[in-house]
Amino acid sequence: MQQDQYGYFDDANKEFVITTPYTPLPWINYLGNDGFYALISNTAGGYSFYRDPKFRRLTRYRYNNVPMDSGGRYFYFNLDGDIWSASGRPVDCELDHYECRHGMGYSSFSVEKNQIASKLTSFVPLDTTGEVHRLQVTNNSDSSKELDLFSFIEWCLWNAEDDGTNFQRNLSTGEVEIESNTIFHKTEYRERRNHYAFYSVNRDIDGFDTDRNAFIGNYNGFGNPQVVKNGQSTNSHAHGWSPIASHHIKLDLAPGETASMVFVLGYVEVPEEQKWQSQGVINKKPSWDFQSKFDTDEKFEAELAKLNQYWDNLLGKITVNTPNNSMNRAMNIWNQYQNMVTFNLSRSASFYESGIGRGMGFRDSNQDTIGFTHMVPNAVKERIIDLAATQQSDGSAYHQYQPLTKKGNAAIGGNFNDDPMWLVLSTANYIKETGDVAFLDTIVPFEDTPDVQSTQFDHLTASFYHVVNNLGPHGLPLIGRADWNDCLNLNCFSTEPNESYQTTQRGESDVAESLMIAGQFVLYGNEYANLCDLTGRTEDAAKARVHINQMIATIDQHGWDGNWFIRAYDSRGLPLGSHTCDEGKIFIESQGFCLMAGIGMQDGRAEKALNAVNQHLLAEHGIVVQQPAYSDYNKYYGEITSYPPGYKENAGIFCHNNPWIVVSEAMLGRGDQAFDYFSRFTPLFRPQDMAKHRTEPYVYSQMIAGKDAAIPGEAKNSWLTGAAAWSFYAGTQYILGIAPDYQGLSINPCIPKDWDEFSVKRQFRDATYHIQVNNPNKVSKGVMKIEIDGQGIEGNTIPYNDFNGEHQVVVTMG
Repeated sequence: MQQDQYGYFDDANKEFVITTPYTPLPWINYLGNDGFYALISNTAGGYSFYRDPKFRRLTRYRYNNVPMDSGGRYFYFNLDGDIWSASGRPVDCELDHYECRHGMGYSSFSVEKNQIASKLTSFVPLDTTGEVHRLQVTNNSDSSKELDLFSFIEWCLWNAEDDGTNFQRNLSTGEVEIESNTIFHKTEYRERRNHYAFYSVNRDIDGFDTDRNAFIGNYNGFGNPQVVKNGQSTNSHAHGWSPIASHHIKLDLAPGETASMVFVLGYVEVPEEQKWQSQGVINKKPSWDFQSKFDTDEKFEAELAKLNQYWDNLLGKITVNTPNNSMNRAMNIWNQYQNMVTFNLSRSASFYESGIGRGMGFRDSNQDTIGFTHMVPNAVKERIIDLAATQQSDGSAYHQYQPLTKKGNAAIGGNFNDDPMWLVLSTANYIKETGDVAFLDTIVPFEDTPDVQSTQFDHLTASFYHVVNNLGPHGLPLIGRADWNDCLNLNCFSTEPNESYQTTQRGESDVAESLMIAGQFVLYGNEYANLCDLTGRTEDAAKARVHINQMIATIDQHGWDGNWFIRAYDSRGLPLGSHTCDEGKIFIESQGFCLMAGIGMQDGRAEKALNAVNQHLLAEHGIVVQQPAYSDYNKYYGEITSYPPGYKENAGIFCHNNPWIVVSEAMLGRGDQAFDYFSRFTPLFRPQDMAKHRTEPYVYSQMIAGKDAAIPGEAKNSWLTGAAAWSFYAGTQYILGIAPDYQGLSINPCIPKDWDEFSVKRQFRDATYHIQVNNPNKVSKGVMKIEIDGQGIEGNTIPYNDFNGEHQVVVTMG
C-alpha cells in the first residue's frame, strides 16, 4: 500500500483509509442510495435528508464555516475531565490513534486516547429511511474506567432554505418529545406535516438534552460543549430556539471490556388519520418498529453485510484487469461508486452544493445515466421519465427540477439550448444497454400538455426539432442562455453585480450560436435517426438525416477556423474561439463534440484539432477550457470572463469535458495520447497530488485550477460532477473499447501500445462475457479477430440474441 501523509487506498476492502483528521479539506463519503441520503466527512461532519435536500433536511450543517466542517453526528467522551471525540473532531486534541475508512456506502472511525479505544461504524441500511451508527468502546487499560459518553445531532427545521433565513419564525417553532431512549423532532408536525424524525440508542440513558444552548453553552462551540465539560446532561426540553438531540450514557468498563451501542437517526411518515397517539402526542409506533430492526449487534452486522453484498453485486457487473493498477482501481471501485452518487443526487447536495437552489439538473442527470445504466437500469428508466416529464412540447425543458415534487424549477426556467439533446443520449444509452426498445412507446406527457398521450419517442423528436427550429444567422444552433458551459452567457450583457448570469437575458436571443450544440446535434441526432430505423420509422430517419447532413455542411462552412473548430458566435455575430480573437482563441468543448460526432475524422481536420488541443490547452493536471485566459470582464461573454485566469470556466480544467477529448483521441486511434490525458485529470492516478488537489483523492472534482492560476493543480467542488459518468464511459467504452450497442456488445479497444493484454468481465443483457484482449503486435487500435468459446465471429460486435449465460471471449489486436 502506498501511503501518503493523509491516507491510502485499501483495494481489497474497497476503502480509502484516512490517517489524520486534519485533511486539506473535509474528505467525505455518501451513505444511502434509495431515497434517504447522508453526507459524512472523515470527522463525522455532514448532514442527512429524505429524498430532497431542500425540503426534507433532517440535520443542520454550516457551509463555508470557521472552523471547517461544522455540524454533524458527534460522540463525545469525558474521562476525568479529558475530552475527545469518537471521530477525531470537533474536539481539537491530540489522539493516540485516528483512522477513518470510507467504504462503499459506509464509513468507520477508529480512535484511541487514554487507553480507551472506540470504533464508530455508520451507514444507511438498504430500504431504510435513516442512518445507523454503532459505537463500540473498549477499555484497553489494566484498570476499570468510568467515562461519560454524549451523542449529539442538531435538527434542521426541515426546509433547509427557510431554516437558514426565517429566524423570526423558526426560533419559535422547534418542538421535541422525549420518551425512553428516544428524542423526537416534531417541528410543524401538528400543522402541515405528517413526518417526524427521531434519534435513539438501544440502551438506557442517564440523561438527555434537546436545547442547543443548554448543551453547548451560549459562547462555546462544537469543540467544547458545556454539558460535555461538566460531565452531566441537563435534561433540557427545547421550546423553539434550536432543538438538538443528545443522549448521555455513563460507561463503567472493566479491563478489556467493550460496550456496544447502536444509534438510529430515522425519518418517519405517518398516514394523516394516524398522526396522533393521543392529544398532542405523536404516533411513535412506526419509530419503535424502525428501531427494533437495528437494536442488537447481530441485526446491525446483518444489515451491513447486506449492504456490502449489494455493492459487490453492483460493482461486479463490470470489472477490469489492466496493466495499470490506478486504472483498475478507478474502473472497478471508485468511479462506479461516484457514478451512483451523481446519479442519485445530480448536482444538488454536497459540501459545495447546498442542496437548496440547484435541484436536479436536466442536462446533468441525463449525462449521469451513461455511467450508471449498467448498474441499475430500472432506476435509470424512471429517471429518464422524470426528466422527460419536465420537457415542453416544443422540445425545450426546465433546466432543473426538485426531486420531492418532480416539478420544474420555475426560478431557473429554461432556454439552455443544449438541454433537449441530452435526453436522446440517455434514452439511446439505456436502450443499448437493455434492449428495451419498447421504452420508446412509454406514455410520458409533456409538462405543458398533460392531457396529451405523448410517448418517449415523441420527446426525442421534440428534442431533435427544437434544435432544427432554433437556428441562427449562420444556420448554427442558437445558444440561448447558455449551452453546456453555463458561464458562456452571450445574451446576458450584465453590468449589475446582483444579477444571475444564467437567468438574466436582455432582448431576443436569435443571433448568438453554439458550435458545441452543433456537434452535439450531429452526434445525438444520428442516435435519434438510428432509433427511428430501429423502430421502423424509416421516413423519420431519412428526414432527420437531411437536417444532420445540413448541420455538418454548416459546421464545415462556418465552424472550422483553419486548425480547430470555433466555439461560438456572439450576439454581434463575432466568433469566439477563433485565431482572430485576442483571448479565448481555442476552446475545448467544440473540439470534443464536433470530433465525437465524427466531423473531420476522414479529412485530417480531426488530427489538426487534436494537435491544437495538445499544443494550446494541455496542462499538467488536464486540458483547460480555453486559451489564452480572459484578463478582463466582457459583458458580451458573461460569467466566463468574471473569474480570475485559470479558475473555473476561465481556463480552468473542467474534468467533465476532458473525457470528450479522450474519446476523440481514441476514435482517431491515438491510444497513448488518450490514456495520457485520462491519467492527468483522474485523481486516482495522482496520489502524489493529494496535498495540492486538496479535495478527496478517490473521486473526481468539478474543476482543477489551470496553468494560468495562482495555484495550479488545486481542485474544487468534488463528488457531484459529470466527470464521473463521462470518465467511466470514456475509460470502458473507448479506451478498453467494450461498448453496448443496439445489436450487441461492441469490442474495439484503443489502448497504450505497451499494454500486452487486459481483461474485462462484462454482464450484458442475459450474458456474462469474460473478455481477454491480447495485443501481441503492440498496437493501440485494431481488432484482428474475436473468438467466443473458441469460435470466430464476423466483425466487432457480439450479437446479443445469440448468447446467454457465461462465455469466454478472446480478442486479438493487430
